[in-house]
Amino acid sequence: MNQNIPETIPAGYMKNAMGHLVPEANVREQDKLRDQVALSLATDAIKISEQLTAFKKKALGDIADLVKIAGERYGATLGGKKGNIAVDTYDGKYRIQRSVANLIKFTEEMEAAKGLILGCFKRWGKDSNPHMQTLVERAFAPGRSGQLKTAAVLDLLRIEFDDAEWKMAMQALKDSIAADGTAIYVRVYERIGDSDKFKAVPLDLAAV
Repeated sequence: MNQNIPETIPAGYMKNAMGHLVPEANVREQDKLRDQVALSLATDAIKISEQLTAFKKKALGDIADLVKIAGERYGATLGGKKGNIAVDTYDGKYRIQRSVANLIKFTEEMEAAKGLILGCFKRWGKDSNPHMQTLVERAFAPGRSGQLKTAAVLDLLRIEFDDAEWKMAMQALKDSIAADGTAIYVRVYERIGDSDKFKAVPLDLAAV
């Protein structure tokens, strides 16, 4: 079936999760109500996602143009697409910030680091710090996507022990860090009253 052609469901039927057509008369009212709520919310969410995508594209384009114009004014060639830049309104009420973050991934050397770290705790036994054990367990517990939590793993590098095996583990951990591209963010801030502080304008569901 061509994915670009919308599927037409015959009148009087509903398609279930297995792809079967079921007469509406055989579908419970609660199932119909649940379907209506989920479909309505999903449709709204897709529209909002498309609006956010369009906003980010426009914001990055406008900021790049602003940087380009500034460069041309002074006869300089600027990067334009990358770099952290803040753009404020003339009255200082609003600030648009473009941030570029380096993404990292962990190579197979992470397994060596993990083995060394676990070896330390096995050797230390009862003398090991329970708080430290919690940090290690959190660092090596995979997230929903099955990937390690970067921030939790990097937190281990801040811990120093005068122990040869631990130092070797930290070196293996450092060696396992590899660049994995960059991510560009657009954040919007609003000044709080007449203060020097700004509050972020929420652009994600968790923050509103």
